[in-house]
Amino acid sequence: KVKSNNLDVKVTGSEVETEEKETEEEPTRESDTNILDVSSDYPREKHISIQRHLADLEKLADLKEDEKKPCPLCPEEKFKACYSHKLHRHLQNLHWKVSVEFEGYRMCICHLPCRPVKPNLVGDQTLLKMGAHYHCIICSATITRRTDMIGHINRHVNKGETESRFITVPAPKSSHEVLKESATDVQVLPNYSTPQKTDSYFNPKMKLNRQLIFCALAVLAEERKPIECLDAFGATGIMGLQWAKHLRSSVKVTINDCNENSVTMIQENCHLNKMKVKLNTKEEDNDEAIGDGEENTDTIEVTKMDANVIMHLRSFDFIHLDPFGTSVNYLDSAFRNVRNLGIVSLTSTDISSLYAKAQHVALRHYGCNIVRTEYYKELAARIVIAAVTRAAARCNKGIEVLLAVALEHFVLVVVRVLRGPSPADDSAKKIRYLIHCQWCEERIFQKEGNMVEENPYQQLPCDCHGSMPGKTAVVLGPLWSGALFNTGFLRRMLFEAVQYGLDEAQPLLKTLVCEAECTTLKHFSTHSPYDENKQEECGVYIKTPNISAESYLVHGKRKSEEVIRNAAKRQKSENSAEHPAFYYNIHRHSIKGMNMPKLNKFLHYLSEAGYRVSRTHFDPMGVRTNAPLAQFKTVLLKYSTPTYTGGQAEGPVHLAEDVQAGEQVQAAADGKAEDAEFLEDDKSGVAAMFTEDYPTHCAAD
Repeated sequence: KVKSNNLDVKVTGSEVETEEKETEEEPTRESDTNILDVSSDYPREKHISIQRHLADLEKLADLKEDEKKPCPLCPEEKFKACYSHKLHRHLQNLHWKVSVEFEGYRMCICHLPCRPVKPNLVGDQTLLKMGAHYHCIICSATITRRTDMIGHINRHVNKGETESRFITVPAPKSSHEVLKESATDVQVLPNYSTPQKTDSYFNPKMKLNRQLIFCALAVLAEERKPIECLDAFGATGIMGLQWAKHLRSSVKVTINDCNENSVTMIQENCHLNKMKVKLNTKEEDNDEAIGDGEENTDTIEVTKMDANVIMHLRSFDFIHLDPFGTSVNYLDSAFRNVRNLGIVSLTSTDISSLYAKAQHVALRHYGCNIVRTEYYKELAARIVIAAVTRAAARCNKGIEVLLAVALEHFVLVVVRVLRGPSPADDSAKKIRYLIHCQWCEERIFQKEGNMVEENPYQQLPCDCHGSMPGKTAVVLGPLWSGALFNTGFLRRMLFEAVQYGLDEAQPLLKTLVCEAECTTLKHFSTHSPYDENKQEECGVYIKTPNISAESYLVHGKRKSEEVIRNAAKRQKSENSAEHPAFYYNIHRHSIKGMNMPKLNKFLHYLSEAGYRVSRTHFDPMGVRTNAPLAQFKTVLLKYSTPTYTGGQAEGPVHLAEDVQAGEQVQAAADGKAEDAEFLEDDKSGVAAMFTEDYPTHCAAD
């Protein structure tokens, strides 16, 4: 009950009593019946400031031509009683025109003392603090600004809270959109693309990410079946539904989410795809089976828990983490109970920190010092893998990186788990610091060992520190220094992508296979990986259609000492064939005033010079090669043409004898001398070549 000097307003939703004096009781009762008629078609109680039409608002005042009436939405101190014509203008201009409309109702501005007042305010101070406000038609909130009220209502709509008061209820089915991806239907809310404002986030741009994860799971399903897999952050459940729908009895899918609305939507999407649902909403074993899958007998378990809790309670063969932002908070739980030779995949979308736009955040989340470089995407992948390695080592587990992809919107890392302290030690040793020259972008991992060197610049192949003033290099890291890809696993992923018709993933997987082997597409062969008699990863033989499971892998048992010794020998022999770390951007190192050759031709020239070379998915103009930067620039200069020659055919430039000698691929020291001569001949200054061009290329990247 809200009381002012001459006006008492008691709000019970559909009953309003307006009292000026004791003699006006009967007109008040008439107004009560009018309000009941107006609100009878609405299923909830509402404030008197919420009406459908202006006439309904005028009925509250009980306008009479020969009688003064107060405004039902203003206290007597703010607006005194007046005749009907003046009160009509007041209601129209001061309340109705500034209202907020929602589903046929108008939330008019209210000046009554409805908002709570600070307890230390008394007397006239109370009246001064009671300003205009709006009453939300959905909840009990009172909002002062009209723009804030519109945003408040929009948030209710985005969450589907449009049916009841004080209770969060999913949006009616008519407001859902049905999207289809890879023969899987999912219902989403209208604002499914805004993760901060919706419970059912679904990003169509992450389709490639979902296909890569599906291929990795399909490869694991060929090794052993059935496997238990977990989608820790289900949202709409699209990923887990694709797993169950295509792999069927090979997988036992568990979709988890801590949000109640998301869990409800996952259940509806399971029924939409003719899947049975096994509901588990508590940490205890309280399961409830919901059978609505007449055509498909596959069952999906849906849980409502915190992701850390479910990964601590249960063991899985395959775990996928895709939180909003960084995934470092869930790594310890993921590696706690994951089974031996299982797979953990994680998608990180905090690209502002990983791509060195927010360096302080990268230091806070990953404990890593980074700067913006030409190879910043690969740097981001190695940062994430280093965090994964440390989390696995804390659980006495090692890892082997199967796949690392860094694209515009996400960084995806897929690793295989190797149980035991020895694999954990081997993996931890691959976390090292990187020395990066800020002048020429040359880079090299620090040497192993704890001894402090007098001059760390000597490790860099370039001589920028000797020829340039000041400090020219920075130490980045700690980073993962090992391989980013497993060729055999990628080939089997490509085979699964072809089998299931995943067209978007096939070109990327072909690029990744070439990048893992450090070869060009011309030398790439797409033979079936199952033609080989043996498939080996991490020194462990994996079951293929041509191999019996008992010969090489016994599920649930540790490897014998002989297999471990053979694994060490194989890994030592494979290290020599490991792809080179990082890549060079051909635009970043182009020579000013020269037309550089086409990228494919340049790859051919480097290959003819005796270096391993390939393109990279990290950068469309990047070149992954084991050639030093000096030789990279020498070959680039040799086959570049001056811009003023116009129609001159592309070919080697006639240079001095010492530069032409670089055709025979001399040692790195000769390359340094040639590069130094080139820098001296550039009259425009080296600063103009690097400091002016580099920001432009950074913006283009």
